[in-house]
Amino acid sequence: MSDPCSFSSPSRCVTKHLNLRLRLDFRRRVIAGTVELTVEALEDGFSLLTLDTRDLNIVSVSANQQPARFALGSKHSFKGTQLDITLPFHLSRGQHVIVQVVYETSPSASALQWLTPEQTAGKKQPYLFSQCQAHHCRSMVPCQDTPSVKHTYYAQVSVPKDLVAVMSAVRDGQEEDPEDSGRVIYRFRQPVSMPSYLIAIVVGALESREIGPRSRVWSEKEFVDKAAFEFSETETMLKTAEYLAGPYVWGQYDILVLPPSFPYGGMENPCLTFATPTLLAGDKSLSTVIAHEISHSWTGNLVTNKTWEHFWLNEGHTVYLERMIGRQMYGEPFRQFKAMGGWKDLQDSVNTFGANNPLTNLVPSLQDVDPDDAFSSVPYEKGFALLYHLEELLGGPEVFMGFVKSYIQLFAYGSATTEDWKNYLFSYFKDQAEVLKRVDWNAWMYTPGMPPVKPQYDATLADACISLSQRWITATEPDLDGFSQSDVKTLSSHQLIEFLSLLLQENPLPLTHVKRMQEVYGLNAFTNSEIRFRWLKLCVRSKWEEAVPLALQMATEQGRMKFTRPLFREVFNFSKYRDEALRVFTAHRAAMHPVTAGLVAKDLKVDASGAAAQ
Repeated sequence: MSDPCSFSSPSRCVTKHLNLRLRLDFRRRVIAGTVELTVEALEDGFSLLTLDTRDLNIVSVSANQQPARFALGSKHSFKGTQLDITLPFHLSRGQHVIVQVVYETSPSASALQWLTPEQTAGKKQPYLFSQCQAHHCRSMVPCQDTPSVKHTYYAQVSVPKDLVAVMSAVRDGQEEDPEDSGRVIYRFRQPVSMPSYLIAIVVGALESREIGPRSRVWSEKEFVDKAAFEFSETETMLKTAEYLAGPYVWGQYDILVLPPSFPYGGMENPCLTFATPTLLAGDKSLSTVIAHEISHSWTGNLVTNKTWEHFWLNEGHTVYLERMIGRQMYGEPFRQFKAMGGWKDLQDSVNTFGANNPLTNLVPSLQDVDPDDAFSSVPYEKGFALLYHLEELLGGPEVFMGFVKSYIQLFAYGSATTEDWKNYLFSYFKDQAEVLKRVDWNAWMYTPGMPPVKPQYDATLADACISLSQRWITATEPDLDGFSQSDVKTLSSHQLIEFLSLLLQENPLPLTHVKRMQEVYGLNAFTNSEIRFRWLKLCVRSKWEEAVPLALQMATEQGRMKFTRPLFREVFNFSKYRDEALRVFTAHRAAMHPVTAGLVAKDLKVDASGAAAQ
């Protein structure tokens, strides 16, 4: 089975270990790198190694310390360029070779964002972070950039001595750079095999605080105490996850809070979860992101999707585990409530893509599709809905969690496809074969749109949100006086988010209603990013002009794609402010993360040169 997003041929050879030496040059915005790949041949007479690269300058290649010929192919729009290395000898099946590549990254490497001091909280030092998922590691390291190959790694990173480096690995000491006394070398080791997309690096003016026996939180000093408070439940969540899924094998579990331009809510880099600063709202309700990233330590990092077409194996199981952690910590009604919210997110994604779009399949074909374009809540929430549906059919949460734990143990340290998962499901539940045969697998997995079955979630915690949203939807002008601050006083942040989500599923509210809502609930003052995002979307949709600058401000003062893309789209769809959306995007584009900028440009129909399509 080949990976449509990679040039490397994992059926012919596999990487077992990477040894990295990286030297960061902030002035030129490049990394000078040397990587030694320990590669095992899977066939006799092996002599041609193909690696993935993207915008790399390859300086030299050797194999077992003998010079090796190499050639770069032509550049593909999103896969990058294949690097063909001809070994000066043949290997037989099972033999290893150490291939060394000396190279330099490009200033425009898609995995890296170089921030100026002005773009950081401290304003004094530059900052670098990487985001390799799904297929961007190849712009930082030449490698077999496919999740079907897993390897350990060791790294030595040279940085200016005022800066600190951390990676998705266990810290292994530091020393002055023998070649430059103004620099420090940080060392890292990752003894657990993992896919290339989980290699991660951050360099900046970082500080850390201990938040548990195996956890620290890292960030610039401006955020570090706030983050330590926000993530104080980390050890409880880790213990809960271990109780559900088995031992945590990665040793350390640290959390790193990134600058605002980080494009995702979190990224499950082993030993070092990346988190968006939009979580720091003094509101523990946002801890579901950390429960999600912790869960990835089992589903995603320990058991990995074999290609990005099977991404739901990573994300559907992780959402399932995240909500099981929520169930253990806050009770079953909380899990039911979060599941209902997830169903709405799925409806939003299906509406955005279109119900016939093959990218809304649980298992899409990614032949000639950029995985970044396919990213949505579908693998998360359609995946969760399938697992929850199976849980209901097969005997409830304890029984089904038993299967998930067993699946993790079976495929640990490896990669799986949907077929592997399904075959194991059928063998684990062989006594219930008849029940499983009745599931419409084709509709669930290979058919676009919403799932064939909507699970019956318990609405206990949602009822208050539903009734309040219905009051607003049906209210006439005279009814507006009947609303007051007390309507929302007893609602949790989770419920307020749900209330706004329900309103966003309806036709836009009249402008008078939205203005009255601000008068009585004061939603403009809320700092919880999930609430603020939905509130501003609602206001722009109701054509409240005063909300437009607030929406564009939120879209640009942070770069989490979940917020930035829909906010730009809402303003762009308000025809009077379409040009303003384009103007603000153009003004901020250079400061945005390259992946975010590229996707917003597509949303706003702006071509690569920056001109708007007429």
